[in-house]
Amino acid sequence: MKSKNPYLIPLILVTSLFLLWGLAYGLLDVLNKHFQETLNITRQRSTLLQAAYFGAYFLAAIPAGVFMNKYGYKKGIILGLMLYAAGALLFYPSAQYASYPFFLSALFILACGLTFLETAANPYITVLGEPETSEFRLNLSQSFNGVGSFIGPILGGYLFFGADSNNLESVKSVYIVIAIIVLIVALLFFRTPMPEVKEETLVVDQSVHSGKTLFQHRHFVWSIVTQFFYVAAQVGIAALFINYCTEKKSLGISNEKAAYLLSGSLLLFTIGRFSGTAIMKFISPNRLLGIYALINSLLCIVVVAVPGMISIYALMAIFFFESIMFPTIFALGVKNLGGMTKRGASFIIMSIVGGALMPVLMGGLADAYSTTTAYIVPLFCFLIVAYFGFSGYRIKSHS
Repeated sequence: MKSKNPYLIPLILVTSLFLLWGLAYGLLDVLNKHFQETLNITRQRSTLLQAAYFGAYFLAAIPAGVFMNKYGYKKGIILGLMLYAAGALLFYPSAQYASYPFFLSALFILACGLTFLETAANPYITVLGEPETSEFRLNLSQSFNGVGSFIGPILGGYLFFGADSNNLESVKSVYIVIAIIVLIVALLFFRTPMPEVKEETLVVDQSVHSGKTLFQHRHFVWSIVTQFFYVAAQVGIAALFINYCTEKKSLGISNEKAAYLLSGSLLLFTIGRFSGTAIMKFISPNRLLGIYALINSLLCIVVVAVPGMISIYALMAIFFFESIMFPTIFALGVKNLGGMTKRGASFIIMSIVGGALMPVLMGGLADAYSTTTAYIVPLFCFLIVAYFGFSGYRIKSHS
């Protein structure tokens, strides 16, 4: 019997990509602390990992959008997976020579691959079905990104901070296994027919689209600004999470335990994705985004001002409430862009560069003052997200 939904198999395959780049991101924050100790680098220098990872999004997003406009989503995804695997394999010689610059180069190549995947997968999910339910579909698929992010710190905490925590052997084996899995997924995409969707047919309201250039869509411009600050907050919060926990000396939290607390936070993130997707059946996505952003601004105040375990619980709770933000901002931003969807998506993915810049700023504050002080920065980022959720998301007619 033929499936009622012709997009079901493509949806499942594309959703698997969210799991893969969630895993890459989940390992990143554990590598920060691991490299501080094994390579003897400062907190600020360790955040160059985030700079390399998210800087790739800034540099590769436009080429990814151009490539997919010419060759389509499927070829863009396969190229992204090949770059992901190549970057993962380069972790082996990086560890062999214990070279931090080599690690940064390998991570940059890996992240270029992720840029292609995100530039393809996020808009592809939004157009594989009705425009009215695009936010719901993207949040559901992004939930599996949370699953990968949750697995990453558990894996990293066990392997990187275990008995052999003073060497880089475990880093080699982890990334070789990842490369093999990614290549298998690339083969599946190569052998599976993937429909190309005509975005022009999915414009909800032609009256606000006709005759406008891409940057005349106010909601799209606001989505770029908002995504920059959201990703800046998300990445900065996670990058210094283990430092924040271990520097509270009275609590006696080890690196390994802090990595598990980070994994618990990412479990909350995953739960938040699935529950947020369900709540969107009853509360509009933009309104939920605004409410969650305001809650996180308040939680940042607790993280900075309140001592003891309460501040760590508040830090963990932030992950739950930030869970829906990236996919909701993205889906609201590309809504009604029609034939400009792929190009629009590449600009929103470019704005992920916020994740390259903010951790370096927070790392500098942590070195100069304290890690606790650095958490003032995401407070302001979440206020911008709140504005977008309550006002900036609106699609307006061209005047």
